[in-house]
Amino acid sequence: MPINRRSLILAGTLLTSAAWLGVLPARADEASLLKWADGIKAQHDGSTIRVLGISHPASDAMKAMTPEFESATGIKVEWEIVGSGEIMSKQFLAQTAGESSYDVYMVKGTALAEYDAKSVLADLGERLEATQSALPDYDFDDIHLAYRGGLGVLNDKTIGIPVAGETFFISYRKDLFDKYDRKPPQTMDELLETAKFFHEKEPGLYGISMRAETGRTLALTWDLFNPAFGGSILDQKTWDVKIDTPATKRSLDYLLELLSYGPPDIETYSWDAAVSAYASGKTAMWFDATSLQSWLVDPEKSKVVGKIGYVAPPSGPEGRFGPVGGWSLGLPSTSKQQDAGWAFIVWMTSKTKAMESFEKGGVPSRLSVLQDPKFTEADPEFAKALKESLDAAGNLIETGRRWIPATPEATKIDKVAGYWAGQALLKQMTVEEALKAAVPELQEISDKIKADK
Repeated sequence: MPINRRSLILAGTLLTSAAWLGVLPARADEASLLKWADGIKAQHDGSTIRVLGISHPASDAMKAMTPEFESATGIKVEWEIVGSGEIMSKQFLAQTAGESSYDVYMVKGTALAEYDAKSVLADLGERLEATQSALPDYDFDDIHLAYRGGLGVLNDKTIGIPVAGETFFISYRKDLFDKYDRKPPQTMDELLETAKFFHEKEPGLYGISMRAETGRTLALTWDLFNPAFGGSILDQKTWDVKIDTPATKRSLDYLLELLSYGPPDIETYSWDAAVSAYASGKTAMWFDATSLQSWLVDPEKSKVVGKIGYVAPPSGPEGRFGPVGGWSLGLPSTSKQQDAGWAFIVWMTSKTKAMESFEKGGVPSRLSVLQDPKFTEADPEFAKALKESLDAAGNLIETGRRWIPATPEATKIDKVAGYWAGQALLKQMTVEEALKAAVPELQEISDKIKADK
């Protein structure tokens, strides 16, 4: 699924009702931020920076906050908005020119390895350290670990500051679970058993809806389960091929059985078909992106409004893990206005401005917002599941792994794995045959990754 304006409204109802009846929180330590901005103004008053972003709730919030930044710092901001599928090629093209015409980038957090391979982004480590010293209230550690580690840091180098993100969780039909006296699943075994229980329990009802379209989509879904079973397509430390190991086979066996309790055409499902099936009442559960929760509570799109609950990804034999995706802000390595660009990033991602950004429709990435009563009380179950799902994503980051491997070859890896897993899903071959067939192609990719290091 493209992470875009429509699909990354992380807080769903919370965002659409962000006024919470008009109550705005006090801005923490605003005076400190404005004092810091005075120092920026003394150095950069009259400067102009260009920001390249995508159409997205986060950029809408930042644009709404831009006039105050301009007034406080004296830095004029020019925005350019492009499609999410276009922005990386535009950034890479600017890099080849030798001097970027932009000073701040919105950065696709799951593609940091591709940016780094082309030296597109500046290392932010020293700037971040200096900012923490000059402006302690910035509090980088307040950004959730899953976002810091998954969307901004690569090989212990910070090249992006998270500004919007998502993870995955399960939504379930409370009305059906109450009717049949069922509890939401907490483990992989319970998830499978629950999907089986509800499958065809009533006419037209299926157990679960998920993305399962053959190719990269299916591989990304498979990698939601691999860590919990101890499996992996490639070892993300050694880059050895692991797709045919017993643990990875167990993970795929599990996934294929789980998908057998979905709608009969589930092998065609991308993100939109998966959420539509659940929102139309076809399935008892749905395992997908937190950002899509807004669809589920929109009466114009959903028939299950008021009937659903949420729970974090279930735990498996090796623990509870989750993915993370989203966007960060970074500095073009060839920009001549990096100091002014960094000032913009600090302002827009600061702890002081975090709640204001959320109130203006932005996506919360800081613990101080995620744990704020004004956030949690709007929909306590959603807020709890979101926080626990992010913690699960943080567990994955702490293992040194990522949902999307940190290599420029990630897309190729997923396309190969997803194609062969799809052959097993479509029953064109057995799981064993599919995994064995994938090895030679993945070995070529593995060899290239190792040779490029």
